[in-house]
Amino acid sequence: MAVRHGMLRARAVSFAACAALLLGACGSTKDDVGGGADGGGGGKVGVIVPLLTSPFWQAYNDYVPKMADAAGVDALKTVNSNSDSARQITDINNQLNQGVEGLVVAPLDSAAISAGLDQAERKGVPVVAVDVAPEKGKVAMVVRADNVAYGKRACDYLGKQVKSGKVVQIMGDLASVNGRERSKAFRDCAEKKYPDLKVLEIPANWEADTAAAKLDTLLNANPDIKGIYLQAGGVYLAPTLQTLKSKGLLKKSGEKGHVTVVSNDGIPQELEAIRKGQIDATVSQPADAYAKYGMHYIKAAMAGETFKPGPTDHGSEIVRLPNGLLEDQLPAPLVTRKNVDDPELWGNTVE
Repeated sequence: MAVRHGMLRARAVSFAACAALLLGACGSTKDDVGGGADGGGGGKVGVIVPLLTSPFWQAYNDYVPKMADAAGVDALKTVNSNSDSARQITDINNQLNQGVEGLVVAPLDSAAISAGLDQAERKGVPVVAVDVAPEKGKVAMVVRADNVAYGKRACDYLGKQVKSGKVVQIMGDLASVNGRERSKAFRDCAEKKYPDLKVLEIPANWEADTAAAKLDTLLNANPDIKGIYLQAGGVYLAPTLQTLKSKGLLKKSGEKGHVTVVSNDGIPQELEAIRKGQIDATVSQPADAYAKYGMHYIKAAMAGETFKPGPTDHGSEIVRLPNGLLEDQLPAPLVTRKNVDDPELWGNTVE
């Protein structure tokens, strides 16, 4: 949590440390809470990924060792929790038992992760949460994009393109704050701004098979669906395109009968689908920046750095969440046919 110091001398120390560590949170302060055993940001770092069945998380997994090397972080080989929140707590405990001095974790369940965070706190090991904000427990920073904005952007895109009729949002796991925020934001936006849209919903738990089966059933009952919002293109893109194709509904953008699709993630497959006219837009969730700033903040936390709200030097802003945690909300641009070939998009840089 951010510690506010009133003394100019303490601030001077903090800015010197900020410069030395290339911190993006220029308002960070230095303090002796949460550092590693040597107090200098050294030591092994455990990195736990939630799953590897999604191209998004595969990309993040590939970025981790590169970003760790660039930041000078001694990261162990990533551990895959394989979509099992109970297993993720075990993974955290195993890493702690191996003597790691820092953890970078992408939580599967916003509430359940607190058990692992409590274990880390008892051992004095700082944690950075990536992608999902915990409901409880202590973390040095949450590295994440604004998931409420994801839902709103998808709603606005479909509202302007479809204007009226049935649209469906294929939701994520509602045990995750990401799934809840995206779903509520989309629903609330449609109700307030686009009353002629009828929103249908599919709870799919970040599972491709569930999304395919439920979308198939929904299209059988509602063949007049005009738009689809995929809350996770990395998981839902392939089954959605296959299901639309099986129903004779996979029309190119601009063709009569085209179902407008907007997604989240920004994986290469989504960008290619936009180029082909199969889908219309995606919000590019920054897999590269998640890895980069996960390493950035865990190195700082292990050195005893803490942070406070405010703008960073990497185009984002640190905000304080309602539960008191700090979150660095990284930029996540909307990608359409107009900017799909932008070389700055991480989805255009992976092999």
